[in-house]
Parts: sequence; structure tokens; C-alpha cells
Amino acid sequence: MSDTRNTGGATWRNNPSASSSAYDPWAQPELFRGVLTKRFFAFLIDLLVLSIPIILAVIFITLFGIVTLGLGWFLFWLVSPFSVIWALIYYGMSLGGAHGATIGMRTMDIQMRTWSGERPYFLLGVVHAVLYWVSVSVLTPLVLVVGLLNDRRRLLHDIVLGAVIINANVPAPNVVQTSRV
Repeated sequence: MSDTRNTGGATWRNNPSASSSAYDPWAQPELFRGVLTKRFFAFLIDLLVLSIPIILAVIFITLFGIVTLGLGWFLFWLVSPFSVIWALIYYGMSLGGAHGATIGMRTMDIQMRTWSGERPYFLLGVVHAVLYWVSVSVLTPLVLVVGLLNDRRRLLHDIVLGAVIINANVPAPNVVQTSRV
């Protein structure tokens, strides 16, 4: 199966502009300098941001349980699903937003882009978070080793999704945007 659009004779399999990355670690190494360290600290900041509403919900349920003589404590079962939904919305909205970065990533001055240089979208942010948590839970050493062994400092879930984390303060190269039909 090939792409039959008029792209100057190139199909999706041999179109060099479609298969090449917008971010070359050899041409612009400053895009990837210190990204793994910044990602670690951004992760810690994001954990803090994610935990604040959950801690407030637990405090509210505790106080509500005291006031209702223990009946309100039956709401504690909602904390786990609320935590998952809150995390998915947070990552989807922040990574899929205008900055292409979570609050922690913005603090550390990094951002996520697709392989071709476009801003990520909501679903990519959600899937990125899910793959991150699954890969860290199952393959912890491998995820970190992969980031140390490639030029773009991409982790395993970044490679699977075609995402790149770059320094936000470095001007990105001019990315040729292809029109979608």
C-alpha cells in the first residue's frame, strides 16, 4: 500500500521529508544537552503538582467522615480512580496544550515535540503518560539505559510514540510542514 497523493513522485515509503527527523542531534546538539537531567527534575515537580489535589481530596474525605460519624469515609474508594483520571487529564491538557509541556517541563525549560517537529496533541499526551508509567513499572532499568544510549536522549516510550523532548530555550530548526489531505 502506498500513498497516491501527488507529492512530486515520492510515496510515503521513500519520501525523505516524511522519514527524516526535524531535530538532528549532530547539527544542533544544544537541543538535547541536559535533557535527561531536566526530565528527572520535571518529573518530580509534576509529581508534586499531581499530588496536591489528591492530598486535598483525602483531607476533605477525612474531615467529612468525622462530621458524618464515619459514613463519609466510604468515599475513600474514589481516591484511586480520581487520581488516575486527574493524571491523564493533566498530562493530556498540558502536553497537548500550547506549550507542549507539563508545569514541571516548563519550569525546567523543556518541551515535547513529535518526530516531525509538530506540537503534541491531547491524545498523544495521554498515551505518553500511560506508556511512561507502564514502561517504568515493568522495564525500569531498560527505560533509563535507552535514554543514555541514543543521541536524542529519548526514553523507550518516546521512541515508541515518535516523540522528542528538546530544550525550549534553543531555537528549533525551520520545520517544513507538509499539508495533510
